[in-house]
Amino acid sequence: MARLVVELLPEQPEALGLLALLLHAEARRRARRSKEGEFVPLAIQDPGLWDNQQIGNAEALLHRASAMRSIGRFQLEGALQSAHVDRCRTGALNWAHVVELYDALFALTGSPVVLINRALAIAELHGAEDALKGMPDPASDGRVADYQPYWAARAELLTRASAHEEARHAYRIAIGLERDPAVRRFLEHRLSALPD
Repeated sequence: MARLVVELLPEQPEALGLLALLLHAEARRRARRSKEGEFVPLAIQDPGLWDNQQIGNAEALLHRASAMRSIGRFQLEGALQSAHVDRCRTGALNWAHVVELYDALFALTGSPVVLINRALAIAELHGAEDALKGMPDPASDGRVADYQPYWAARAELLTRASAHEEARHAYRIAIGLERDPAVRRFLEHRLSALPD
C-alpha cells in the first residue's frame, strides 16, 4: 500500500519517508527471531540476516525525501531506523544526533513512545540515571501505564542504574503486559539475570 501511495504521490516526502520506514522494518524481519523462535532485540541481531536490497531502497527513498526539504514524522522515523541499522553494522553511532532526531520527532508528535526511545539514547550518552529523568511518568501520563515497552525500557534503565529491586518490579509489570510468549521469555530471562 505504501508503494502505491508513492506511485500516486511521488513528490510527497512523507510518502517516501513512510515507505522507507516500512522497508527498514521489513528488511530486519528474519533477524527478529532465532532459529528456535526466540525474540532477538535489534542490538544483537545478525545483520547478515537483513535484506540489504530493502535497506538500500529505504536509504534511497530517505535521500530523495530529504532533498525536498520538508521534514515530517515518517522521514524522522525512517532516519532513526537508518541510524540504528548503521550502528549495528559499524558498531558506532552518533547518539547526540539520535537524540536530536527524537527531539524533532517529539516536537511533531508529543508521543510518550518517542520519550521512551529518547531516554534509551540518553542512557548511551549520559548514563541511565539521566535517562530515567527523561522517561514519561505513568502517574501523569496514562498512555504509558499499560504500555509494555515502557516498563521493559524502564526495567533496563533501572538495571543499568543498579536499582535492582525497582528493575524487578518493572520487569514483572512488563512480563504481565506482554502477549508474545517469545518476548515474555526474553523478559523473564532478563529478570532472572538480575543479581540478588
